[in-house]
Amino acid sequence: MSSLGKVAIITGAGSGVGQAVALALLEEGYRVVLAGRREEALRETAALARPAAEQALVVPTDVSDPASVANLFARARESFQRVDVVFNNAGTNVRAVPLDELSLDDWQRVIDVNLTGAFLCTREAFRVMKSQLPRGGRIINNGSVSAQVPRPNSSPYTATKHAITGLTRSTALDGRAFDIACGQIDIGNADTLMAARMKQGIPQADGRIAIEPIMAVDHVARAVVYMASLPLDANVLFMTVMATQMPLVGRG
Repeated sequence: MSSLGKVAIITGAGSGVGQAVALALLEEGYRVVLAGRREEALRETAALARPAAEQALVVPTDVSDPASVANLFARARESFQRVDVVFNNAGTNVRAVPLDELSLDDWQRVIDVNLTGAFLCTREAFRVMKSQLPRGGRIINNGSVSAQVPRPNSSPYTATKHAITGLTRSTALDGRAFDIACGQIDIGNADTLMAARMKQGIPQADGRIAIEPIMAVDHVARAVVYMASLPLDANVLFMTVMATQMPLVGRG
């Protein structure tokens, strides 16, 4: 199946990386289901896609809620009959504090969205992709470079992103028998609202505060489009897209 007419679900589609990927896929001819908590933000994403806006479906979704995720996939099938690509991108974080000052509520909030949310969407994707004809599909997880190395005082976020790597590997293995491919993109310093603080300076492992280089978010969008475009007998298991001069290599 060519990209024209394929159906993609993007979580966290109301801003940042999710918005950029949704717009790039719409431009490539995908029909795209925009998922996120804020309906107004999702509609803004759809409006930016003109003239392809009619190929976008807005479905307000809380990825940490199993019923909400089930509704997301049901709406996608009802409108477009199938699901070919799922981009597990929705994520959250909490204020950086020393680990011994981290509250259980803050820890659980990050786990619920970043990890349980990705699991719930993956589970629904499996149910759909195993049963549809033609069978199969592709799941792409947003791992972040925090899936590789941490920033200071980032234990909840880093723990979830390391766990996403395990989910990616398990999904890729368990999906083989059903033509379901799974890969992960680890993103470093894309120019989004979340990365704005990097332009002012953020804590480094040695205690310094340093401004970090950033890259255009469009580079991430193009990378995800490439991953999504592969036939199901090929897969990018892991990809890192980062600002060339960010202090990732050797971090710590």
